[in-house]
Amino acid sequence: MEKLLIGWSEADITPETDKLIPLNGQYYERLTHEIHSRLKTVAVAFSSGSEHFLTASIDNVGVQEPFHKLVRKTVAELAPEINPEHIFLNAIHTHNAPSAKLQTSASAVFKPTERPDILSTEEYVAFAVPVIAWNLVNAWRARKEGGIARAFGSARVGHCRRAVYSTGKAEMYGDTTRRDFIGMEAGEDSGVDMLFTFDKTGKRTGMLLNVACPSQIMEATYKVSSDFAGATRELLKKEYGEEFHTLYQISPAGCQSPRDLVRHYTTEPDFWHEDGVAVMAERLRDAVKMATYGDINCAPVFRHTAKRVSLPRRRASYQEYVAAKAELERLTAIQPEKEAFEAFCAETHANEKKGGAGPYDSKLHHFVLIKNAQAVLRRYEDQEEAPRISFDMNVVRLGDIAIASNPFELYLYYGQIIKARSKAAQTFLVQLAAGADHPAGYLPSPDAEKFGGYGGLIINGQVGSDGGYLLADITVDEINRLFEE
Repeated sequence: MEKLLIGWSEADITPETDKLIPLNGQYYERLTHEIHSRLKTVAVAFSSGSEHFLTASIDNVGVQEPFHKLVRKTVAELAPEINPEHIFLNAIHTHNAPSAKLQTSASAVFKPTERPDILSTEEYVAFAVPVIAWNLVNAWRARKEGGIARAFGSARVGHCRRAVYSTGKAEMYGDTTRRDFIGMEAGEDSGVDMLFTFDKTGKRTGMLLNVACPSQIMEATYKVSSDFAGATRELLKKEYGEEFHTLYQISPAGCQSPRDLVRHYTTEPDFWHEDGVAVMAERLRDAVKMATYGDINCAPVFRHTAKRVSLPRRRASYQEYVAAKAELERLTAIQPEKEAFEAFCAETHANEKKGGAGPYDSKLHHFVLIKNAQAVLRRYEDQEEAPRISFDMNVVRLGDIAIASNPFELYLYYGQIIKARSKAAQTFLVQLAAGADHPAGYLPSPDAEKFGGYGGLIINGQVGSDGGYLLADITVDEINRLFEE
């Protein structure tokens, strides 16, 4: 068996600018000069014999395919020996970084303000792409003989954020004190999957840290932040040395957030503000410290596959189209879209001033309902012309673990299906990775589709539960194929 070579690198992708930095991820604009914590990209390169694989996390809300292609293209120019198809990036899903979105969506809720004193998406992409590409190349060039060991722990991090009511409807961050509240839509996954890397002396050099929760405590604040994923990285450097690298991956968690809606924030921080960042990072650090790993494997079975996956887009029925058309006419007769957006922003900012736990914007606001109806009309009108969505999936076997990527905010439901059916001893599923030919968005569970609400609607994603089952089957088949002797 060939020896394993491993290289790590990380770089700062915080914009250095006098301009206002627009923070991406909400339905309203947030502009800032303040920095809570630096944005980073963390890369690792594995190779053995003729096989190789590189991955990197970026502190951003997501990864779109045009951005991903730019990074791959730049890496290929810098290091032609690297197969760009063997690279994938994943986002930690912080809502406190500039936009890197080069894809425009017809159902986009609002367009960022274009002013010379505001950092544009194009300016940020021009800065970030070469930094991320060079970081991947540096990880590749830093490869040395080493080994891996898997570990598993637990931490109280993610919770279901969709409340269900006896009306048959669900709401993200819905009020759980209501008399008609009948339960949370889904469960949660406290498991923390870890893959440690070591140099040939047995010293820890880094880890993949895979958790079913986005790094999203600061999401309604006005500060640049890598959130709890970044804070965890820094705590682990204090624990294992400045040269220890942590690559944060989000396991399927489209329905998850760091907030416990059942306990109403009475037993811990509300996890909407800075105080919660340190608490969550400490929980993950403690999970890592308590985890035990087995023998270090310096010559693991190493197999990789890159596959272009095609899934059917979620369709709007004619009945849904007619209903949405009537609803849009009703809503705009009451208040036109421009006025509704102004009212939405005013209400949101008034709620921010009150303080307390978020969210400060209502996904039931008149403006949001207008956008929801418009999205159904657009889907119905273009679904015949573009009936499918496609994306690059990377699947890797390293010893007895598997890694598999997807571009969605994939609901926990599908992650459980894939992990249960996988032949790997541990399965590292990585969402918000590599992007797709349409902005991928949420991939809801059957229940989320049925109950509706933010995260379960057509406006929120390209693929429905039928496609989710197909994605699970494809992912399981590709993983298990790598474990066939």
